[in-house]
Amino acid sequence: MINRLKNLEGRFEELARQMADPATAGDPEKYTALAKEYAELEEIVHTFREYRGVLQQLEETREILKESPDPDMRELAREEVEALESRKEQLEKTLQRMLIPPDPRDAKNAIVEIRAGTGGDEAAIFAGDLFKMYSKYCEERGWKMEILSASPSERGGFKEIIFLVSGKGAYGRLKFESGVHRVQRVPETETQGRIHTSAASVVVLPEVEDLEVEIDPNDLRIDVYRASGHGGQHVNTTDSAVRITHIPTGIVVTCQDERSQLKNKAKAMKVLKARLYDLEQQKRQAELSSRRRSIIGSGDRSEKIRTYNFPQGRVTDHRINLTLYRLDEILEGSLDMLIDEIQLAEQSERLKANQG
Repeated sequence: MINRLKNLEGRFEELARQMADPATAGDPEKYTALAKEYAELEEIVHTFREYRGVLQQLEETREILKESPDPDMRELAREEVEALESRKEQLEKTLQRMLIPPDPRDAKNAIVEIRAGTGGDEAAIFAGDLFKMYSKYCEERGWKMEILSASPSERGGFKEIIFLVSGKGAYGRLKFESGVHRVQRVPETETQGRIHTSAASVVVLPEVEDLEVEIDPNDLRIDVYRASGHGGQHVNTTDSAVRITHIPTGIVVTCQDERSQLKNKAKAMKVLKARLYDLEQQKRQAELSSRRRSIIGSGDRSEKIRTYNFPQGRVTDHRINLTLYRLDEILEGSLDMLIDEIQLAEQSERLKANQG
């Protein structure tokens, strides 16, 4: 690790020299590229320099502890050694995490799909609860949400809802929500007070740019029809709903939320591109799976990741065996207490894989 950090520091210093060269200042394109790389290295180099400083202080303080005849001085040195040891450990963990190459998709916006699973009406109500939880989480982080497609349930909640989350690092945080979410509670219609179990699946995809996914128009079948259900009178008067079928993969996306057929088509294409991109990424991930298994699981969308138990007020994330008795807070959008722990565990797995 130290050798890698020294190499990065050397590159950082070389970039500073190149940027200070008058010839570079006369080439805006080159200067911009150098400045970008310099900014990317700045935090890790400064952290490494702090780490080296702590090591130096530790060495000097241990020397005082060993040689000073003054008992008070030795006691002060002992306390400082403890504080420096703790800081050294923190910095080592931080540097290890910084050395893990970031997933370039993490900075992207996210497309989130929630579908009611087993449990009938109760599953649809739970899908609605999850949507509210993510809405509040996005609001807390200052992210923007836009519903792309929704199929409400007659008794509340959703059979399916798809929405776009726009904001810095949205996919990097929300990607850990992919999987099956299970709820255990007594439904309002239950007269015997029995606990029912139902589930909803969540899929989180990175929003993709047009350049990242090429779609041959000949591979698409686009059908338009009259929308039905929610949305007011207009939904039954025009052929505004759009169904797009990607023939080679069989992926079907429908959208009927907008009055405009063009807007519905644009939203459906956004979801289709994200799904095709995800399909390609899953193929690549399958090729790498023999080398390591990520903490977020196999990528199997049927994998149970979390249980929300209402009678006990607890939430359990099965991937990292974490149980928190803070159900109400989590449903109000305080998801970071879960996501932070999962992210740390995932980084630890990636670090082991890198070292291996």
